[in-house]
Amino acid sequence: MVFFMSKSPIRRLKFKKNKTVSLLSDIPNKQLSTDLYTNEQILKDFFSNCSDFVTRPIAINNETKIILFYIEGLTDTKTLDIVLLKPLMVNGLLNDSSMEGKFREIVEQQLLPSTQVKTATEFSKLVDSILKGELGILVENEAKALIADMKGSEQRSVEEPSTEVTIRGPKDGFTETLRVNTSLLRKRIRSTNLKLEALTIGKLSQTDVVIAYIEGIVSESLLQEVRKRLKRIEIDGILESEYIEEFIEDAPYSPFPQVENSERPDIVTANLLEGKVAIMVDNTPFALIVPMTFWSGLQAVEDYYERFIYTSFIRLIRYFMFNIAMYLPSIYVALTTYHPKLIPTTLLISIAAARENVPFPTIIEALMMELVFEGLREAGIRLPKAVGSAVSIVGALVIGQAAVQAGIVSAPTVIVVAATGIASFCIPRYNLGTALRLIRFPMLILAGMFGLYGIVIGFIIVNIHVVNLRSFGVPYFTPVAPQIPSDLMDVLIRGPRWANQYGPRFTFFRKKPRIPSGQKPTPQKKEE
Repeated sequence: MVFFMSKSPIRRLKFKKNKTVSLLSDIPNKQLSTDLYTNEQILKDFFSNCSDFVTRPIAINNETKIILFYIEGLTDTKTLDIVLLKPLMVNGLLNDSSMEGKFREIVEQQLLPSTQVKTATEFSKLVDSILKGELGILVENEAKALIADMKGSEQRSVEEPSTEVTIRGPKDGFTETLRVNTSLLRKRIRSTNLKLEALTIGKLSQTDVVIAYIEGIVSESLLQEVRKRLKRIEIDGILESEYIEEFIEDAPYSPFPQVENSERPDIVTANLLEGKVAIMVDNTPFALIVPMTFWSGLQAVEDYYERFIYTSFIRLIRYFMFNIAMYLPSIYVALTTYHPKLIPTTLLISIAAARENVPFPTIIEALMMELVFEGLREAGIRLPKAVGSAVSIVGALVIGQAAVQAGIVSAPTVIVVAATGIASFCIPRYNLGTALRLIRFPMLILAGMFGLYGIVIGFIIVNIHVVNLRSFGVPYFTPVAPQIPSDLMDVLIRGPRWANQYGPRFTFFRKKPRIPSGQKPTPQKKEE
């Protein structure tokens, strides 16, 4: 009793407020001094309690003349040893008395000929460069610092994307290094019209962001809107491109994605050639593509790497599966609960016999099984790859079979939920598939409350929302609503490449066709 009546010491703790710390963007534009030790001390104050900050003084004639500053792990120390330390300390390049007072010129012009070298006269610029992995060099009696580009942090190699696998097509994907990603684009578009505008977002993270577009094809109004939305972002840190996505989308409360993302450079390149804009963020392999339409979320990359007849057939199947994934559980609940006369007699007898011992109404059955299916899907994603797929498959079989034998759910409900899950896997874009999964639950509830009338009400609400949705000012249902007849060739089906002379009219602003007419293949006549 005494223990419970006494005041806990934890409750008496008072947390002191942190001292006001200046962010990198708040560092005053203080100029460098000609005194080497003063500059060194100011830099050490900026990087106090930073164990990875390295200071490397270089003595010449027993006096410190040059000091190197870098972040351990971000700077390539091997290159540093070969290019700078070895010539300075081993070869004795600066020991000649005639070189006195020319240390900066020697370092800048002789030791760093092949490395990009910048100069800085302000501490803010010097600190920013050091934090990016560059090497800071201070020389005695110089109020100007040298900045050498010796970035050398560990990075993942280019490999096939795990989220967008294709049978036929390129096997390379973006990595977490921004310059590697931009080089993959430059490798595919070898033109000076490919522009890569750089900016920095995040007060603390100082994340590098690149706006990629093709000049002469992209709409100037779209480009200006992208710039405006990115420049107004104010946040401490950007860890992934999704951070930016939430700031730039038109309708943040809509379940439908308005910004496309991809880790495949060929997809990004194809969209750039159609007049769209890509937003690439450092430290993530996923690039953002704007504007996005509903139909682009249902198009797979392999649609453009196989013959158009086959891919058109597969695309029609995909649209059919989309409707199955969205409406099949709702239609099943509505028919069995309110409209059994619409079901064929033989099938109705089978469903009634299977549901004879089930204690729950159909709507409760369907909701339970949908929740279990979503839980199994999430478990399969979060578990290690070696056991994730096995657990999800075995779990679905065991739980489904046991639930049917126990009389908790009926076999037709399990079949409907399983068919719906399989159909949802046909959606190429994960974010659009997620929106579909969210909408399925309100549709189920409407069907359980009002039957087919509820499904019609839900269908009308979803369509009104989608038709009124915008992505960077472009109607989400373009080119169906508003209708652009010339663009319909690449919506329901994938027309032959030689027939699609222009890109999408709502983004492609180039006057000349990208594919001239008269390229339809025809057999050559045999010369007599």
